[in-house]
Amino acid sequence: MQKIYTIGETVLDIIFKNNKPIDAKAGGSCLNTSVSLGRLKLPVNFISEYGNDKIGNYINDFLIDNNVNTDYIYKFNNGKTPLAIAFLNKKNEASYDFYKIYPGKRFNITIPDLKKNNILLFGSYFAVTKSIRSKLKNILNHAKKNNVIIIYDPNFRKAHLDELKNLKPVIIENIKYADIIRGSNEDFKNIFNSNNIEETYKSINDNNKILIYTANKKGVFLQTPNLKEYYKIKTINPVSTIGAGDNFNAGLIYSLVKHNITKYILKNINKDVWQDIIKTSIDFATEVCLSYDNYISQKTAERYKNKISKNQ
Repeated sequence: MQKIYTIGETVLDIIFKNNKPIDAKAGGSCLNTSVSLGRLKLPVNFISEYGNDKIGNYINDFLIDNNVNTDYIYKFNNGKTPLAIAFLNKKNEASYDFYKIYPGKRFNITIPDLKKNNILLFGSYFAVTKSIRSKLKNILNHAKKNNVIIIYDPNFRKAHLDELKNLKPVIIENIKYADIIRGSNEDFKNIFNSNNIEETYKSINDNNKILIYTANKKGVFLQTPNLKEYYKIKTINPVSTIGAGDNFNAGLIYSLVKHNITKYILKNINKDVWQDIIKTSIDFATEVCLSYDNYISQKTAERYKNKISKNQ
């Protein structure tokens, strides 16, 4: 079975509704993806950093309890595990304030021995952060050299628009590394000022990429070197949208493993297989929207993991 690696920041999400704290969860985009994959009993390795403090120790135990490998975590002493304060609006969409105290030396990890057809997910602000860029690029170069399937989720929000001039070249460089780019209409509007998948694909300027463009209630759009597809989604009343995109990514990775997708056949996946991949990804994202959890439930994981064993 393919090994999976996810790279991203770790935070404790403290969720506010009507100006009152209502829950707290281990969070961070790739952490959320990792926990769902761990619950599916897939071999997932989380590459990140957090403090050697009470919150960091809580998150570390939580990851281990959910079958996420923590061998590539940098646990720092001269700093604190970051906090993300998530404020839910009337539509239960989140806006954030972040509180971060990092040490001078960051992301001091050993590069994993990535193999052909392993899967690597990276993204969010962590992927454009200057202080960890050198180590991240070493990992990405190693992955590219060894024919790893690379997925990039820019997850670029309005809060960072004032930095776009400096960050856009880094985002474009990340896109060049990726085989699959999965982002929301909001992400691509912020980055490229694009309004649809056609404009976004043109901005990416590489017809050899796979682009998955999620547009909230408007559905999901797919463009590959050989296909252009649209998928409807169900109308729901979300409890919280935190983790929706992260679990779409978990559904995507789960499905690549389920269908034994290798780097060689990635760009030639047929229409029927893509239908199943996107449907599963939507299902994972939808479930997370219906609770305050950032990850799919153990019950859902139990149901889906049995489908993998039948395909292997």
